[in-house]
Amino acid sequence: MEKKTTENFSSSENMKEKGIAAGQDRPELQKAIQEIVDSGFLGVQLRVHDEQGEWVGSAGVSRLDEETKPPTNGHFRIGSNTKTFTATVVLQLVAEGRIGLDDSVVDYLPEFGMDPRITVRMLLQHTSGVFNFTGEYYEDGTVVPGIPWQGQEWVDNRFKTYRPEELVRLALSKPARFEPGTDWSYSNTNYVLARLLIEKVTGSSLAEEMQRLILGPLGLSGTVVPDTQPEIPEPHAHAYYRYEEAGEQKTVDITRQNPSWISTGGDMISTTQDLHTFISALMGGKLLPAPLLAEMCKPYPKIGYGLGVFVQNAGPNGDVTIITHNGGISGYAALMYSTPDGSKTLTASLNYVDDVAMSLAVAFQKATQRLLEEVFGGGQAGSADVAEPASKQD
Repeated sequence: MEKKTTENFSSSENMKEKGIAAGQDRPELQKAIQEIVDSGFLGVQLRVHDEQGEWVGSAGVSRLDEETKPPTNGHFRIGSNTKTFTATVVLQLVAEGRIGLDDSVVDYLPEFGMDPRITVRMLLQHTSGVFNFTGEYYEDGTVVPGIPWQGQEWVDNRFKTYRPEELVRLALSKPARFEPGTDWSYSNTNYVLARLLIEKVTGSSLAEEMQRLILGPLGLSGTVVPDTQPEIPEPHAHAYYRYEEAGEQKTVDITRQNPSWISTGGDMISTTQDLHTFISALMGGKLLPAPLLAEMCKPYPKIGYGLGVFVQNAGPNGDVTIITHNGGISGYAALMYSTPDGSKTLTASLNYVDDVAMSLAVAFQKATQRLLEEVFGGGQAGSADVAEPASKQD
């Protein structure tokens, strides 16, 4: 497949069309995203807002066997970036006095018979100990499977509908990973519970509350809460999955799928523009009162995870703080980074051919590291705080 050159808007005509300040020829960013494509990804969309203004570009291809570049503001599945949106809604309901951050979850959702020690805060911070319905991977190498989300079984059933209650009941039928509040472990179940919590206290769907509290006020017209809907709005790049069937390698377009299998663990769709608008508004104090934003960005010591965001150090001397949450889901990866005041952001999407071995995981780590170095000055992105594409965490 021919590797396409980077698309950017350095010409005055295109910059005027996109509303980008003149002089935004950023060859280092062009080079970085082309190197990502060269490392094995199909395509990249990148948007950077910093002291030099705004830069957008794309590299690679939108789909296999074609030469069309990815759209610079196309739609894509954002994976676990969904968690940041969901945590923000929960905290907004805390601000409205409808949820208590340190209340027992069982007070709101008694039907699941949960451990009464599990609080709302523990859901958002992944300290509940609740089993991850996509499977648990233990330090000794033990794997306890959850729902099918890989291989031919998932491909053949990718339009199946799961209800959030079903995912929660599966998780609660398994042993807890640890006593509530005593440790940290990433669990998609926490955020499906957060969805059910939102819907219980408001009497509205998550999509309606997301529209009321975030999408509407910020004008995020490119962001979708799909629930069970398989479509992605145009324009969009395509995602693929490679698997073995009867001893033969097959590659299938999985752009269309029913994302209810991951639910609020990672089902949303957005664009690089909307992710920039969201994270800059969130960090800029436009969505949460200052005390709750501070709670959101207060990291759990073991892992550097706040409430729906990772908090990591970057810069040559580790003196730059970055707020982030990345995501990977079935052939799409999403990046969302911001300084704590929202003044500098990096948002991006990668489309690729996924597989059960997660073959591009290492390349994804390197790609993310490279972009952080270019934009934030030597960001150190450890494996704990950068989601692998379609990894067990997303």
